[in-house]
Amino acid sequence: MKPREAQQTPAIQVLERMFSLLDVLAGHQDPVSLKALSEATGLHPSTAHRILNDLTLGRYVDRPEAGSYRLGMRMLELGNLVKARLDVRDAALPAMRELHKFTHQPVNLSVRQGDEIVYIERTYSERSGMQVVRAVGGRAPLHLTSVGKLFLASDDSPRVRAYAARTGLAGHTRNSLTEVGALERELATVRQRGIARDDEELELGVRCMAAGIYDDQAKLVAGLSISAPADRLEESWVVRLKETAAQISSALGHRGA
Repeated sequence: MKPREAQQTPAIQVLERMFSLLDVLAGHQDPVSLKALSEATGLHPSTAHRILNDLTLGRYVDRPEAGSYRLGMRMLELGNLVKARLDVRDAALPAMRELHKFTHQPVNLSVRQGDEIVYIERTYSERSGMQVVRAVGGRAPLHLTSVGKLFLASDDSPRVRAYAARTGLAGHTRNSLTEVGALERELATVRQRGIARDDEELELGVRCMAAGIYDDQAKLVAGLSISAPADRLEESWVVRLKETAAQISSALGHRGA
């Protein structure tokens, strides 16, 4: 056996067989018969039956009726424990550092709180050539930021219009979107492209692009953005930005299309 294969295969054979049974069960919403499990895993029915019985005792597998099996509640309990311990900042920071090395510009991680975004992490260096105005903990209106537009784009039209009514869509620069029609057109573009932009709408001289970060329920939980002086933001970064956001989403349990 090659060393690489030795690392990928459990040292105890019964564990390998157990994992294969759990993987097959995970791929089905409905209970699976013993015969189907035996055929899918290549295990003799008596071997599969013994392992499934032990898993049933531990509540890792349920037997809703004789001869059929599905994942048990213990798997849900363990999954919820793992999910509760996942922190978007911890999941994002290593990937953010790599993206910063690639762009040499500030990379920001933001979440939504009400009608604003809050910056919860940032990677940058003095060589970026851009003064960092909004530090970690800083806030900004949704409609003036690339990440904020991602969150607004995930809302339906009535909610977007309610946001506009609450905030008045106040602007910070001459480029700010202060009309609800213009904002809705911008959000339609965001939904189509999967990328949001801030074209000197929050601060003159600063442009941003952002991609969404999703959890295991496909819910938008954060946004990853690159900020740069207006003349230094490169369109070629879009692909790397999307890949990095997808990597972080995957770490949070999201399974992309």
